[in-house]
This record gives sequence, C-alpha cells and structure tokens, in this order.
Amino acid sequence: MADPESQPNPPPRPHRLGPRPLPQHLGLAAATWSNSAAALPALSSALANSLNNPQNQSPAGPSPNQQHLLKSLADLGPRISQAEPAALMAALQVEGRRRFGQLLTGIEAYRKHPYQRDLPPAPVLWDQGTTKLRDYRTQAESGKKATRPRALVIPSLVNRYYVLDLDREASFLRWLDANGVDPFVVDWDGPGYLERGFSLTDYIAGRLEGALDAVKREPGGPIFLIGYCMGGNLALGLALRRQAELAGLVCLATPWDFHAENLGHAEMMGQIGRQLEPVLQTLCELPVDMLQAFFSGLDPFQVLKKFQYFGTLDQHSDSARRFVALEDWLNDGISLAAPVARECLTGWYGENSPQNLQWQVAEEIVDPAKLARPVLNIIPSADRIVPPGSSRALTRRLRQVEELVPSAGHIGMMVGRSAARDVWQPLVSWMRKTV
Repeated sequence: MADPESQPNPPPRPHRLGPRPLPQHLGLAAATWSNSAAALPALSSALANSLNNPQNQSPAGPSPNQQHLLKSLADLGPRISQAEPAALMAALQVEGRRRFGQLLTGIEAYRKHPYQRDLPPAPVLWDQGTTKLRDYRTQAESGKKATRPRALVIPSLVNRYYVLDLDREASFLRWLDANGVDPFVVDWDGPGYLERGFSLTDYIAGRLEGALDAVKREPGGPIFLIGYCMGGNLALGLALRRQAELAGLVCLATPWDFHAENLGHAEMMGQIGRQLEPVLQTLCELPVDMLQAFFSGLDPFQVLKKFQYFGTLDQHSDSARRFVALEDWLNDGISLAAPVARECLTGWYGENSPQNLQWQVAEEIVDPAKLARPVLNIIPSADRIVPPGSSRALTRRLRQVEELVPSAGHIGMMVGRSAARDVWQPLVSWMRKTV
C-alpha cells in the first residue's frame, strides 16, 4: 500500500460564500415552505381582497409575482376547497420539507464543486487607484497603419468585469479580439480609501477619461465605447464629454427610465437609499451583500428555484460547470462608494433623475439628445434586472440610434450559448458599417 504522505495533495476546494446573501435566501425558503400550510388561508384571503378591491392596489396594478400567485390560486381553488383540511396541511408540510431539502442539496453541491476559474488575467495597460484598464489584444496590428477598431468596454460598478471573460467558451472580450476588434476593459475593483468618496462624476470625468486617454495612445482605428448595464450609463456620460474622439456608442441592457416598469420596486429602492444614510455615513460605502439583497428582491424566488434545479444536474456536466462559473461571478460583487449609492438609489431609482433629465455629470445634464454619434442600443427581451421599457426610453431620447432586441436575459445576452450569434456578431457588424 502506498504511503499516504507520499500521495500528491488534492487541489484546494474553492471557498464559496454564495448564494449571497445566504441568510436571506435560507430565511425566505424556511418562511415560505415551512409555514405554507399555516399561511395558506391568510394568503388566499389577502390576494382575493386585492383582486376584488382594485382601489387598494398600486397605480400599476398587481405586480408580476402577485399576478402569478392570483392565477395559481384561481387554478387550485376548487381542488383546495374539496380537500380534507388535515390531509392538505400534512401534504403541504411534506412538500415544504422536500423543497427545502432540494435547495440545501443544490447549495451544498455548489459549494463543493471543484470548478475554479483558470483564465489568466489580461495585462494592465493603465491604472489609477483601484481602477485598472486591461488590454485584451493578442492580434493587434502595429504601426501607423493599424486599422482595427478599438473598443473601450465599461462594465457596471457593482459587478466584476470578468463576466465578459467568463471562460474560454464564453468570453466576449476574447471573441472581439479574434474577430477584428482591439478590446480594452475597465476593471473597477472595489472602492479603496480614495474611491469611497467618489461620485459618478469622479468615475466618469476622472477615471473613465483617463482610461480613454490610454486607449487613444495605442495604435488602432476608430474608438467605440461599449457599456454593459450601469456601465452603459457611465459610457453615455463619457461619450457626451468626449464625443469628438469617438466613432460610436453601444449600450447593452442599459437602464434609463427607472419608473417605466415595476414602479413599486423602484420607489422602494429610493426609500431604502434614504433610510441607509447612517450606514453610508459610517462605512462610506454600500456593502455588497446589501446590494445583492436589493437585486434578489426583483424576483425573490429565483435563487431558490435555480439551486433546486442545480442539485438535479450531473455535477460533472458542462451545464453544471457553467452554472458554477456564473454563480461564482455573481457572488463576487463590488461594494458601491457612498456618494454613488446615493446617486443611484435615491436619484436614479427614487427620483428617476436620468429620465427626468436631472442627472448631472460635472454640473452638466446627461441628455442623450445631445449625443451626435451613432448608438446601438441592445435590449434583451427577457431582462428582469433592467426591464425592456426602461432601455427603450433611452432609444427614444437618442438622435442616431439603432435598436437590437435579442431573445435573452440580462446576463444570458453576454454569456448564453446564443450570445455570439445574437449579440456579439451583430454588434461587431454594426461597428464595421458605422465606420
């Protein structure tokens, strides 16, 4: 028998904290599934009252989740009324335990999965503070005759950039490089001591202008800005300041009218922003777990459903590996500097300042109508984070704009199996015809 001490040590298992914030997800599951039997009469009564008394509803009517519950109860109503109460309660308790068990199985499988992201980071071309500009060129031309278009890609401030370089089979940045575009991406990292005092003006008129200057110093063709989600708003703010140096702007799932859909959630975010002022003053940032909690509120049961599903997968399959890769990114978020949190929660969500032309960068209104450069606005049709109506409001404000509506979700548009066909290729084709 071989000496155990002579055997090679297995690679360390990734230490995963997700799905974040874990207490919130487990608490929701416990409250929903463990108490479903006791809560059913009260829930039925409350929803029936909401349906029968429209004057008590919000101006927007029932939310999508409420509509789903109302339909489910209407479908189940006759069967519930015919069921023997004690047997129904027992069945609900058994089903609740089964679902909770499925969820825990999925979470444990995720935490034990051996996947580790092994893509080497792209070299840093420029940096300032915690902000880096990563250079994804591997096939760049050299000299004054270089003609490949250059793309400055700007991700959201609340997520790591590498969703755009998730793995070898799903890397928007590497695909751009292989298909005739020189890609540069902003790697924000978390706010450091200096950045905790940053506003959106500091990021746009400071860091992004510095990144653009670094791209300009590199040989290449015309420069495009590509902004993803909140990064689209940042890219628009930059484009308005430096449009003479740009060939065009691409907005990917970019919000503009924050009250266009799901008004109740937007107003709630605005109220939360005001109530969090003591946290922002004390920590000088909005912690990432609080941000995760806000986003999960858009669809509270999504995390529960997807981890129940994950527990049923073959853990050696490509589907399981892709799930883990994406979840690792989702759980690797970035805190927001306190001034930015105020601008976004209270200003964007609460007051709808972009749509109302009240959002300012360096004391100038961010007005899309003043942009004299071509824009491609890509709006995924199944986006639950940035509703399509919010992005379409931006289309209506722009002077030179084309709209693309792929059949995808907010994240799937960039990492899904159809992303290259439905988003990446049309994007590059638009860039080529624009120049």
